[in-house]
Amino acid sequence: MNKYQKWLITALIISAVSIVLVTGLTFDSDTLEALRNIKLEYILAAALSHIFLYFIWSFRTRALCKALGYRVSVMKLTEIVISSTFVSGITPSCAGGDLLRMHLLNKNGIPLGRATAIVVGERLLDALFIFSSLPFALYILGDMLLNYKFDAAFLIANSLVFTILMFFIYGIWKPEKVKHIIHRIAGKLAPFFGKRTDNAFSHFMDQIDGEIDHFHDSVRIFFSEGRKGVLWGMVYTLLFWIVDFSLLVFILMGLSQKPSLLIVFAAQVLLTVILLVPATPGASGVAELGAASIFLIFVSSPVLGITVLAWRALTYHMNMLLGGIMSLKILRDMDLIKKLTENSKPIGDPKKLTGDSAELKKDT
Repeated sequence: MNKYQKWLITALIISAVSIVLVTGLTFDSDTLEALRNIKLEYILAAALSHIFLYFIWSFRTRALCKALGYRVSVMKLTEIVISSTFVSGITPSCAGGDLLRMHLLNKNGIPLGRATAIVVGERLLDALFIFSSLPFALYILGDMLLNYKFDAAFLIANSLVFTILMFFIYGIWKPEKVKHIIHRIAGKLAPFFGKRTDNAFSHFMDQIDGEIDHFHDSVRIFFSEGRKGVLWGMVYTLLFWIVDFSLLVFILMGLSQKPSLLIVFAAQVLLTVILLVPATPGASGVAELGAASIFLIFVSSPVLGITVLAWRALTYHMNMLLGGIMSLKILRDMDLIKKLTENSKPIGDPKKLTGDSAELKKDT
């Protein structure tokens, strides 16, 4: 818990400092005028669109679950999605949120290997959309981004994603090779845990092998009888990103700006690629400064700071608030289930109870 608390505090501090820096450098009399004339109905629409994203995400997850033959309610999946945004917000590259979703899907009756396939499948659908859109985004923005810093960020992000993708494809193609690599690494680490842990370690490796088989089998199902679920997943992914990118449009309209949909969407595609670089917890600092640099293409300087502030508040700080509340609810529900399970256990020795019943029957 101490580690997560440190990540949370670090993420919030970096985010706050970055927002103050951007806002302070762009604040002037025109900024005050824009704040006086702000149209709150558009800001509310932006907030509601972000909440709508949770449900779209849940429907996508349900589609992939059904493709593998598992049924989880939309409300349960919405809880899982919202709680995972909190962990994503305090871990580098948002990796913690994916791990939490795998764990919670597993708690809802889906084998870990298949839960992993579902979460990885979601990430691949997102990557397919973003990287398919990237050439069009670069074409639309054209000469607006003649900056070596952006070139370096794109190169790093693309290299990282390409490397991960190659490992993933290799794992699907050669699952036995992946098992062999994991066993070799585990074999080198085993002596550090002592001989007493040999049996437990062997059992753990058997579980790992089983989950790799589950994962490989899930991918096969996705490409065969589960294709309909994957197709629906693609539809929900498209809808997800359209709604997500529309949030910034609502914010700009609330600040009396007249954004071009194509330019705003293209800019956010580029920003999403940059945020793939695992630099800070929740991409704090990188998100604010990256957004300020890219949004400057189509946002006037006086409202740039408050645009970044509103965008980050709705896409990050709202996740932290709602995700934190939902995480506490899930933990409380798990504690309640544990207590009910413990209270339902019979008191005393079952054999003794059986014996007493027999004696009572004999006396009768």
